[in-house]
Amino acid sequence: MISELRIADLGVIESAVLEPAAGFTAVTGETGAGKTMIVTSLGLLLGGRADSGAIRRGADRARVEGVFADLTADVVDRVGEAGGDVEDDSLLVARQLTGTRSRCFVGGAGVPVAVAADVTGELVVIHGQSEQLKLAAPERQREILDRYAGAGLAGELAAYRADWTERQAARAELAELRDHARERAREADLLQFGLNEIEQVDPQAGEDVALAEEAEKLQAVDDLRLAAHTALVALAGDEDSIDAGSALTAAAVARKSLADGADLDPALESFATRAADLQVLAQELSQDVASYLSDLAADPARLEWIAERRAALQGLTRKYGETVDEVLAWAQSSAARLGDLVAGDDRIEELAARVAQLDEALLSRSATITEHRSEAADRLAEAVAGELAALAMPHARLAFTLEPLPEPGPHGAEQVVLQFTANPGSTPRPIGKVASGGELSRIRLALEVVLAEGSGTGTFVFDEVDSGVGGAVAIEIGRRLARLSRHAQVIVVTHLAQVAAFADRHLLVRKASDGQITTSGVHRLDDDERLAELARMMAGLEDSDTALAHARELRELGKRA
Repeated sequence: MISELRIADLGVIESAVLEPAAGFTAVTGETGAGKTMIVTSLGLLLGGRADSGAIRRGADRARVEGVFADLTADVVDRVGEAGGDVEDDSLLVARQLTGTRSRCFVGGAGVPVAVAADVTGELVVIHGQSEQLKLAAPERQREILDRYAGAGLAGELAAYRADWTERQAARAELAELRDHARERAREADLLQFGLNEIEQVDPQAGEDVALAEEAEKLQAVDDLRLAAHTALVALAGDEDSIDAGSALTAAAVARKSLADGADLDPALESFATRAADLQVLAQELSQDVASYLSDLAADPARLEWIAERRAALQGLTRKYGETVDEVLAWAQSSAARLGDLVAGDDRIEELAARVAQLDEALLSRSATITEHRSEAADRLAEAVAGELAALAMPHARLAFTLEPLPEPGPHGAEQVVLQFTANPGSTPRPIGKVASGGELSRIRLALEVVLAEGSGTGTFVFDEVDSGVGGAVAIEIGRRLARLSRHAQVIVVTHLAQVAAFADRHLLVRKASDGQITTSGVHRLDDDERLAELARMMAGLEDSDTALAHARELRELGKRA
């Protein structure tokens, strides 16, 4: 329940503190005094949309604070998860508006609006005039019936929606796969053709580079032989020319001369050693060049095979990559893609089977949901009929009709349609087409009273629930709200004295003006002030003896409720 509500610079309210009763609190005031701002402030605490235009003229920000008591363990846990604290079994929720932003605080912790809504959503339910329009919508009618049906239906609906969501996703994927089956088949054929072509050639990594080098070598064999022979003659001499000098001969002569000189001068010993090393290096080099020359031979057959192999490789590089390595990379990725395409056919079969399973599950669950709704529809219609009879509509009849859908939707296999008739013998028709404004007000109240008594919600706020009615009907509305307040806290913004008379506490919103800015505040009325306000509401004459007598009579009636 709400133990305290503080409003600062919201609408025409400069500063106000409300302390609603635990039972029934009535909020009244002249038109334009700012009664609606109380409902607006509560809406802000519940995560409602922030409007910077609601900031009072001349102020740079507005602030609303609500103190909630009698918290459930679940709410306390949610506050803790949000980083807030509950002190003395009370929770402070605040909302601050500026021209550019809105901020929420739960238990002293700054939180997103959605978190505040999650925490406070179970604490307060606001029923405004917009409910009359919503009541004509099939979606709202279904919500009312499902709410009345209780936890049994809620559990079935949760399981049903999980299956329905999965089926929608599976059907969408299945349709996409089937719609593109031809394109996948064409792509798979092209990939398979390319992979077969590559497999036939069987290229090896770096093969094109190696073959190019080998071909270049075979094509230049004569030039290479001449270069190697010339070098060998220079190193070892030429057998055909005995007089020709060679590096080996020169190195040997140099080594011997330096060794002989070392006997005379030890300084030449190191030179002789180096000459010996030179002789060894020249000998090894000449042997290597001779070996190279002996292996160097023209191989026309090998050269022809290389040309053919390179042509085959070039056939692949024209289609699948600049080099053989790129061709092999294409083959690897294409093989993976081909696997995915082939798996698509398996996926189609898998999805088709899963959709069939989910269809069966939805059919079974939707039948159970229909049973829950059908049973709840009869009970709710009967309970509301009793309330309507007390609201001077003894012959009114509501009926929740379950109209089958072409196929199961996200909320079951039927659409819920609320039908109404006010006269005996008349066929019920959709409520939005036959109910007047006053009838809608009473139907809405009857539904809210029936739904609220078993809901366990802490606080109900009714904004102009009595619009379009008066007289005896208004008295019955007051009586019904008083009855509801035995089970929950009830706050009612009303313009009817017949309703306000039943309240346990009466708050007056009154305005004042300095000629430039109008401001409003909230005042808790004592017994005398309350009689004067009820008289004003009925006759516009708060000092009239007749009006006061009537107000006193209404209060006595309210006390006996």
